[in-house]
Amino acid sequence: MAEFISEYYLAMLMVISLLAGIFTGYPVAFLLGGLGIIFAFIGGIPVPFLATVGSRIYGGVVENWLMIAIPLFVFMGLMLESSGVARRLLLTLQRVFGRTPGGLAISVAILGVVMAASTGIIGASVVMLGLLALPVMMRQGYRPEMACGVIAASGTLGILIPPSIMLVLMGSILQVSVGDLFKAALIPGLLLGALYVAYLLIIARIKPHWAPLPDLDATDTSPLALALARDLFGPCVLIFAVLGSIMAGIATPTEAAAIGALGSMILALLMRSINWNTLRKTAQETARTSAMILFVVIGATCFSVVFKRLGGDYMIEALITGTGLGPYGLLMLIMGLIFVLGFFLEWIEISFVVLPLVAPVVEILDFGLGLSSQAILIWFAILVAINLQTSFLTPPFGYALFYLKGITEGKIGIGTIYRSIIPFVFLQITGLALCIFFPAIALWLPGLMP
Repeated sequence: MAEFISEYYLAMLMVISLLAGIFTGYPVAFLLGGLGIIFAFIGGIPVPFLATVGSRIYGGVVENWLMIAIPLFVFMGLMLESSGVARRLLLTLQRVFGRTPGGLAISVAILGVVMAASTGIIGASVVMLGLLALPVMMRQGYRPEMACGVIAASGTLGILIPPSIMLVLMGSILQVSVGDLFKAALIPGLLLGALYVAYLLIIARIKPHWAPLPDLDATDTSPLALALARDLFGPCVLIFAVLGSIMAGIATPTEAAAIGALGSMILALLMRSINWNTLRKTAQETARTSAMILFVVIGATCFSVVFKRLGGDYMIEALITGTGLGPYGLLMLIMGLIFVLGFFLEWIEISFVVLPLVAPVVEILDFGLGLSSQAILIWFAILVAINLQTSFLTPPFGYALFYLKGITEGKIGIGTIYRSIIPFVFLQITGLALCIFFPAIALWLPGLMP
């Protein structure tokens, strides 16, 4: 043990310093980059090697064609939100499920699935659903535990359902096809959405006072079929055009993201819900979000390169393989580690710092499934995405819970929000377990559409 510590003490200090720095509230992007530079000098890393860090950042991040898809997908999602498309869609879904027990909650869950396919950002999705649905659900007499749970859980689907920004970055990090990741994530994402809806239906029938029937929107007198065509058809066509072009191999993720950004503007224009103020705010928020992601990626790249130079990758491999566990045991150990890290780190840091360290270990494990190394990495990426989604929902540190608490204006306590999410966390764990023990849930579609 002493020999192990003496060999990897600098790498261990980097990890400890990172965790300590996170609790200070210092911006993670600068924390990662600063620690990388500081430990490069402490470790006596030659100055010429530091120049390769800059070239790695420039070549792997700035010049990476795939990274252009991020601001385009962000713009697409924000445009659909700020132009009022989501609000109109919620009202229409509320009419569709108006006489179904728990109909409003089901409408929120379905809206979460649809908007997850356009935003890919947890904070944006949770806040959008909360602002739209929470006041309506409270007026309808929903129990706060029911309302908060479905909003937080549905909002986090954006991390998994394509075109997820996280999957775009994972494809670049793991050197696997982003199109294959999108295909692999589609069925697990819809599975989680179906689990939510099934749970809501059951609870609404067992405890009808938790989810009273909603009041129908008396201001919308248009035929229901026309309202569906008007409010649901457009966003779905846009999403299918983006995903379909990627899955069919017609367009790269970056090209499809450009289609989505332009299509969201056209859709908002057709719905007469776009103006210069909306366009300006959407562009500003896109720039702000994209810059945040870019700075974190640059800082994480610097940290990762120096960490590996100090033997951090060998330290992680030795710690994992030295447990004596079998392939599935090691997989569970890694999933547990990522789950805990998800309490403190955003998915960007986990993707760029943790995944490059553990992916080589997972890639060579023999699960007895006859899968290629690429298929194992795709499967692993989907498991990580579901895992992080669960982690962001889990008390006491779940990011999504604090996003939701921020928009309740003190009317709903954090304890109520914690209780609201417990059944959905169990549903998430169920979905994760199904994908672990039945890899075909994630790998069937990529195999069907090579």
